[in-house]
Amino acid sequence: MLALSSILVFLTTFLAAGLAVLIGWFALERLGAEAWAEDLSKHLLDESPPLLKDDSYSTISPWARLLEKSDFVRIMHRHLQQAGLTWSVGRVTLLMLLASSVALGFAMQFDWIPGWANLLIAAAVAALPYLYILRCRAKRFRKFEENFPDALDSLARSLRAGHPFPAAMDIVSEECEQPVAAELHQTAMEGNLGTSWEAALNNLAERMPLLEVSMFASAVQLQNRTGGKLNEVLGTLAENMREAVGLKGEVRALAAHGKLTGAVLTVLPIMICAVMAFVNPSYLTVLIYYPNGKYLIAAAVVCLVLAHFVIRRIVDIEI
Repeated sequence: MLALSSILVFLTTFLAAGLAVLIGWFALERLGAEAWAEDLSKHLLDESPPLLKDDSYSTISPWARLLEKSDFVRIMHRHLQQAGLTWSVGRVTLLMLLASSVALGFAMQFDWIPGWANLLIAAAVAALPYLYILRCRAKRFRKFEENFPDALDSLARSLRAGHPFPAAMDIVSEECEQPVAAELHQTAMEGNLGTSWEAALNNLAERMPLLEVSMFASAVQLQNRTGGKLNEVLGTLAENMREAVGLKGEVRALAAHGKLTGAVLTVLPIMICAVMAFVNPSYLTVLIYYPNGKYLIAAAVVCLVLAHFVIRRIVDIEI
């Protein structure tokens, strides 16, 4: 029994150290990616981006072949690209497995936690890296929505000045803010290096699945087929987008009260439990030593998490 406990402690310590190293590695890569994004608009002409796409999921060939069989991995790969992260899918999946192993080994140290709760804790911890990716993706989309109308105004002015559409795209990609600059620059590179502009615009709409981008791509493609004053269309489209962004900001401001209420209602039971454990520990130890107490604790935690997501869903108003 003592040897088994020693082995479990060693494995938990080893996995925790590995997780800390991976987190530090990803943090350094994240800082490097942010610095590259800040300098991209200043060095677009000095540094040529790679023309070949690296779509491999992992540098480990057996792991990459295993990941290619999963549809969820393809979705994760697309979300990583949309979030602007340079991580590979192989690293993220290995991080998720490592985090879940550490959480499972730590939870198994407590005998009062049931087995199904251990698996639930491991699954929740494993989902944290993917939730972080989704959060970065949502932040990047929001920033793109805020800066895209200004880019369309600049594009309309360039067209009005007499520049052709490919040259106007190059000029705008050098002047606008990130992440619009990176996406427009990639679209311009695709359109200027053999890919048709229709396919390049469709790729832009696929990388940024926003209504504003789909409307922009449709407007340009329609103008290429039928003709017309594209600068006036883009100016009107930018004005409408700016009004939509302002409306979304007002809705987020109105929904902030509900989100804050949900956060308070989620944290309040935990704080009350911590205070009771400090003031009167014997009041809560009944749940630990009572035969069905661990099930009550697990059910309370599950209900608390579900209530938090339900409140977030209620106050999340989409336009």
